[in-house]
Amino acid sequence: MGTLNFEQKHIPSSKIWHFDTLNEWTDASQKTDGKRHYKLLNNALLQLYTNPNTEERSKIKSLDKFNLGSFTWRLYVPELGKGDNSSIGAFLFHDDQHELDFEIGYGTNTVRKELKAKEDDVVVYMSSQGFPSICKKIVLKRAQWYEVTIELKKGKNNNTIAYWKINHELKFKTQLQYGESIYYKLYCSMENLSFMGDHLPKKLNYALFDYVKFDKPTE
Repeated sequence: MGTLNFEQKHIPSSKIWHFDTLNEWTDASQKTDGKRHYKLLNNALLQLYTNPNTEERSKIKSLDKFNLGSFTWRLYVPELGKGDNSSIGAFLFHDDQHELDFEIGYGTNTVRKELKAKEDDVVVYMSSQGFPSICKKIVLKRAQWYEVTIELKKGKNNNTIAYWKINHELKFKTQLQYGESIYYKLYCSMENLSFMGDHLPKKLNYALFDYVKFDKPTE
């Protein structure tokens, strides 16, 4: 019988992080001059923000790593600046080729036209960054709370199938070209990303996170 590695032996069956503390998270921000543009609010919410006219990328990541299972973020999508390239992120990251994302932002004018977005809509990207590189875009209403979930299950040839869900409703799935040997850290972010809008943000944009949850597969 093969020996389980450290990560496999220590993954819990379920775990939930409430944001009254960041003890099990660490800073992962970029382009913020060493500043941490996030804070815990009195009602146990995590707020991340980016300043106008910057390329700031405000992020935290989990200390623990996970592979198969269900990963859920409960987050609030505010009214983001029109055309601003600010993006709310809930994602799993191993490296640049093994990354699975929700990115939620205003969207470029071209993409909004493509999706027939209404004034009170935001654009959601659900993507695998590599193996395969694939993406689906949809719209959601702003000024609402959502549960967004990435579920990873064992599929054909021991490769992983990824499912993207919003409020428990399946929105997208794809067969990945790798399996459970890949371990991810969980991220919460607010980033100014060029593809998410037509210009640098003209206002301070923010995101709120209520909790993050992990559950091992039941099958």
